[in-house]
Amino acid sequence: MTSNRPNDDGDQQDPLSEMFAKLFGGQGAGVDPAETAKAAGLLADPNMLAQMFQQVQAMMSAGNEGPVNWKLAHENARRAAAVDGDPSVSAAQAREVDEALRLAELWLDPVTDFSSTGLIGKAWARAEWVEATLPTWERMTEPVANSIAFALTSALTEQVPEEMKQMMGGARSMLQNMGGALFGMQLGQAVGALSKEVVSSTDIGVPLAPGEMALLPADARAFGGGLNVPERDVLLFLAVREACHARLFTHVPWLAAHLLGAIETYARGIHIDMSRIEDAAREIDPANPQSLQDALSQGVFMPARTPAQDAALAKLETVLALVEGWVDELTAAATANLPSAGALREMVRRRRATGGPAEHAFSALVGLELRPRRLREAAALWAALGQERGIAGRDAIWQHPDLLPTAEDLDDPAGFTARRRQVEASGSEVDEALQKLLEGGFEGGQPDPGAPGTDDGDDGEGRGQDREGR
Repeated sequence: MTSNRPNDDGDQQDPLSEMFAKLFGGQGAGVDPAETAKAAGLLADPNMLAQMFQQVQAMMSAGNEGPVNWKLAHENARRAAAVDGDPSVSAAQAREVDEALRLAELWLDPVTDFSSTGLIGKAWARAEWVEATLPTWERMTEPVANSIAFALTSALTEQVPEEMKQMMGGARSMLQNMGGALFGMQLGQAVGALSKEVVSSTDIGVPLAPGEMALLPADARAFGGGLNVPERDVLLFLAVREACHARLFTHVPWLAAHLLGAIETYARGIHIDMSRIEDAAREIDPANPQSLQDALSQGVFMPARTPAQDAALAKLETVLALVEGWVDELTAAATANLPSAGALREMVRRRRATGGPAEHAFSALVGLELRPRRLREAAALWAALGQERGIAGRDAIWQHPDLLPTAEDLDDPAGFTARRRQVEASGSEVDEALQKLLEGGFEGGQPDPGAPGTDDGDDGEGRGQDREGR
């Protein structure tokens, strides 16, 4: 039996390498699918199968400390970001971004109680955005990645012919690593593609690069390409949004952890619907690696949501809407003298509400959409609170998560203060009653006989015996 066969040029080519070159987007990724079947034909030979398991196990285990191959995610993200070019930031662009962010800080001072962050504004190429944000993407997606890797393992194991299952031995761990590698590859491609859509470090409303304030000049230019707006105006408007996000996440230290914690809680509760996996497994051909990539990219393995997950997602979307609504309202106030601000604001709103192609690819992969669906309602709420309480009173609501508006408040912004007063009054009544009880204010240490929930026909002794008998 030979493990190598000549290619068209007469050179010897390893069929295993050919197969996995197709699988992981190598040079052979664009060849005729029939060649993939030929390469995968070695599965019919038990000895070759065992050899393949050993080689792939070594490949998948290298530099992979968990079920997800983050190294592969990093490489694919960098590769996807560089497709069609990723021009380096010029000195002139860096200076323009720095000036825009400095001016944005000055414009924000009169419209918010949060002071300047002191962060140094940066201009990033797409590759720099990938490097700065990938650790946060890993943190957010690892629970989902683990579930999908396990599901892929189960699906592939079931697809192996019965007579060959005994020969697989410890190949299950290899298959799980293979699933993790596939997920890492797809995640990297999604993040790399997203680097071509985002315009700043906080463009999706989550602090992907904590402690940074940065714009992507190439993407900012593309953002304003469809508008008849000067490039400088576009850069200034986006700089105000970025500086506004930076102030919020800097002066509200619990917010970033709250957002990321909500995402992680949602992700940890995700489960894979195995009935869907069984259906998908019938469509996956182990001899055709491309079928696995298609299954992932088309959302075949997208996690199923439970009612608890839907509730968690609703809360997450509310917080995202509050963040984006606050930024939207303050940006509008800070750029009131910018002629094109109205058009740019509307464009940002529509863009955040619908998401771009890369964002859709990411949501299909992990079952999570990071979009503020109620951005307009949230902006209206912050505007109303600003008029009612003033700038300081509005921004003081960010002091604690329990003070934040809820989905009900987004439905009825005008009733926010009345509802809060009702809650505060209710809490005050309980506090007063408890304090009175502790001070012996109730006769005999007991509630008044005529109070609701007491029996006027019982004497104190009877009531005492009743309590002991309960």
